[in-house]
Amino acid sequence: MDWLKAPAAEQGRAILAGLLSPVEQTEAYLDAARRHRYGTRIYARLTADRARIESIAAHDRAKAGLRRSLLDGVAISWKDNIDSAGTATEAGSRLLAGRTPDRDAAILHRATLQGLACLGKTHMTELAFSGLGVNPMTATPPNSIDASLAPGGSSSGAAVSVALGLAAAAIGSDTGGSIRVPAAWNGLVGFKPTAGMVDGQGVVPLCRSFDVAGPIARTVEDCAELFAVLRGEPATDLAGAEPGRLRLLVLDGVPFDGAREGPVAAFEEAVDRLGRAGARVSHIAPACVAEAMALAPILFAPEAYGTWREQIEDAPDLMYPPILERFRGGKDTLAADYVAGWQRLARLRADWAALVAGHDAVILPTAPILPPDTNRLLTEPDFFASENLLTLRNTRIANLLGLPAVTLPTGQPACGIMLMGRAGDDHALLVAAAAAEAALRQD
Repeated sequence: MDWLKAPAAEQGRAILAGLLSPVEQTEAYLDAARRHRYGTRIYARLTADRARIESIAAHDRAKAGLRRSLLDGVAISWKDNIDSAGTATEAGSRLLAGRTPDRDAAILHRATLQGLACLGKTHMTELAFSGLGVNPMTATPPNSIDASLAPGGSSSGAAVSVALGLAAAAIGSDTGGSIRVPAAWNGLVGFKPTAGMVDGQGVVPLCRSFDVAGPIARTVEDCAELFAVLRGEPATDLAGAEPGRLRLLVLDGVPFDGAREGPVAAFEEAVDRLGRAGARVSHIAPACVAEAMALAPILFAPEAYGTWREQIEDAPDLMYPPILERFRGGKDTLAADYVAGWQRLARLRADWAALVAGHDAVILPTAPILPPDTNRLLTEPDFFASENLLTLRNTRIANLLGLPAVTLPTGQPACGIMLMGRAGDDHALLVAAAAAEAALRQD
């Protein structure tokens, strides 16, 4: 077995059984990252000394029968907007060059207490404000399927580190799709919790109203275990995850507007497999989705610009122009429009909850397009802008409606199927996702 590409939970069970040494596995990941031709484009910096110390402690606990969690001794990567004590955390931006926190983010601290080893910090989109994963100001990770294509962002290095066997799993963050897009484009599972379900202390913000950290991994079980670690609670019981019990709604309309043939075909094939496995599938196209999407320009960019205005305007030349333009797009929004937008969104969220009650998940293609060519994105600003907006269109629905969401591989390269659950009911969504995963793997 290639343990470098084994699911995190499977590695944890192997450590428990004495079949896998956390020390040797951590060293193998560090070596793989150093040797990989794209290693420095994936990891912003490795934390080798920390990882070794943590893996040795995990080894000793395993021998003494004192393991702290299923993932005790498992080595994972962390997005470079999650503070790590004594290690630079720069959020993919030259504006934050040399920024070195003196304490771990709350979620990294919690993961360390549960025995996970921190391999290092992964490259990301500048200040997390793009879904493409392209960042010429620091580094652009390669897509794991085709190195000439965009990796997806903003948790680009996070996803690629897992897909290429340079980490057992990764922790990223999601404001408008930044976990799910790179997960889908690299053939992985990505879970965005409901905003507020994971402690954001020590995570460099983009829009705190929408930001949330979450896992990118190989299986739903891995995501459930990591979610439990981030929250400091027992993992979701996935034992009742049966495809035949699923009640699903296909979200028609907005997710398919301008969608490309590949992702749509992969989604339709996945829905067909879910139906053959016994899932009950209906369709819905409520007006509240388009109405919520229309509010995005007055909610995301104004908060992002308000958060970063001082740093941006002190040194705008340090920013990649398309990202700078996205931030500045929020500077002219009136406070009254912003407040009214949030009030309107609250009503739309209530309408949505009433419409989908009684269903386990609403499903749609994770991204309506395939990964674009990186060089074209870097040389054609209009192409960058249009592809970025389309890339994040479907994932942003869950953020606006305040929902947890998970992307699963469809079996077609770079094509994911997304399940959106009920706000705050993240555990139920993970069960539904595990059932869907089982159905999609049956064929």
